[in-house]
Amino acid sequence: MPSVSRASGAASTRGRRRDRPTRYSAAGLLRRGLTEQPWPRVWRARELKPTYDVVIVGGGVHGLATAYYLATEHGITDVAVLDKGYLGGGGSGRNTAIVRSNYLTPEGVAFYDRSLSLYRSMAVDLNLNVMFSERGHMTLAHNDAALRTMRWRAEVNTLAGVDSRVIDPAECKRLAPSLDTSSDPRYPVLGALYHPPGGTIRHDAVVWGYARAADHAGVELHQDTEVVDVVVEGGELADGKGPGGRVTGVRTSRGEVSAPVVVNCTAGWASVVSSLAGVALPISTRPLQAAVTEPVKVFLPTVVVSGSLHVYVSQTDRGELVFGASVDPFNTYDTRGSLAFTEELAAHVLELMPGISKLRLLRQWAGLCDMTPDYSPVMGFTPVAGFLCDVGWGTYGFKAGPVSGEQMAMAIATGRTPALIEPFRLSRFVEGCLVGEKGAAAVGH
Repeated sequence: MPSVSRASGAASTRGRRRDRPTRYSAAGLLRRGLTEQPWPRVWRARELKPTYDVVIVGGGVHGLATAYYLATEHGITDVAVLDKGYLGGGGSGRNTAIVRSNYLTPEGVAFYDRSLSLYRSMAVDLNLNVMFSERGHMTLAHNDAALRTMRWRAEVNTLAGVDSRVIDPAECKRLAPSLDTSSDPRYPVLGALYHPPGGTIRHDAVVWGYARAADHAGVELHQDTEVVDVVVEGGELADGKGPGGRVTGVRTSRGEVSAPVVVNCTAGWASVVSSLAGVALPISTRPLQAAVTEPVKVFLPTVVVSGSLHVYVSQTDRGELVFGASVDPFNTYDTRGSLAFTEELAAHVLELMPGISKLRLLRQWAGLCDMTPDYSPVMGFTPVAGFLCDVGWGTYGFKAGPVSGEQMAMAIATGRTPALIEPFRLSRFVEGCLVGEKGAAAVGH
């Protein structure tokens, strides 16, 4: 693993107060508003340098978090984050902002619980209100098999110290009064897995917070900079069973950049970017659609998910209902919405909450999801020295943003794979060590 330089005198800041972006007092905010003083840019626009210690491809939550933790935890500030569009314009800006840690495998539970912990302290750490709302997450069970899975997940969560339990229909009704918990529906509610620490957070605020803090720490953020090639020196591995060599930089739409470390933090285009380095990933890319209604008085205090009906719903503080479903059953890079999705979504949501039938949908959208065979990500080092991946997040990448950045930064700084992400190594697919999360991640947003 190539070594990367630390900023002068900037050893790890873990355990001491970080230098954070400026905090404006109430009087300062009023003075700026009355005098029309120009606001400083949240992050700076800079010229692209010919060389960096680390290049991160992808300016979403994962790429920005990796850059932020490299700078603040490890003193590595000669970092460039490159995005072909604008920061947060991919999956980070197209998700439904639900966070939780009630996964199925011990590896997944520990990983996402660390991420949820970082989300809880994010407003203070980044000096920005990211609007974290711990409102609870309820996954419904409509048959005996689903109820057994909920009990399984609850046991795994409890053993890991995560607050998660199975509740009966009466408590489901108490937590979400709009639910139809009678015996009349085609899919009756038999119970649910309730996860009180789950909730929502403002996704664009998370992007802006990490971007501002990373820029303040010395990281360079480059928008409208597409990576068209990853430059690798050397050939195949000695046994001829895969790529080898060492990464030396990237070619972009703004010129060539040299770097001993390149990190793929893209979503939707993960397999394309990795193929530029000669690294094949077992990923299929599918669209995931979502929709939002007109705002109404807040009546849904928790996140409600149904894996059997392939839908989930939450309500924002402004009153809109945010709906989503499972990924579309075909591979494509098209992010247009479809009428078939809207019809199916409406039918299934009304199975759960028939009282909202008069609500009007305002808009729908789609994002791209990189799905792996075991529904778990690909993280860490690859056979190409200096080329790392933080990809394959399916429908749940936003939940993992903080911990992924923290752990990837640790891997880059130390040259070793941290224990928390070791189960998600690329080699697990040939070693037969899959981390099967389909039971908790297929639609359990």
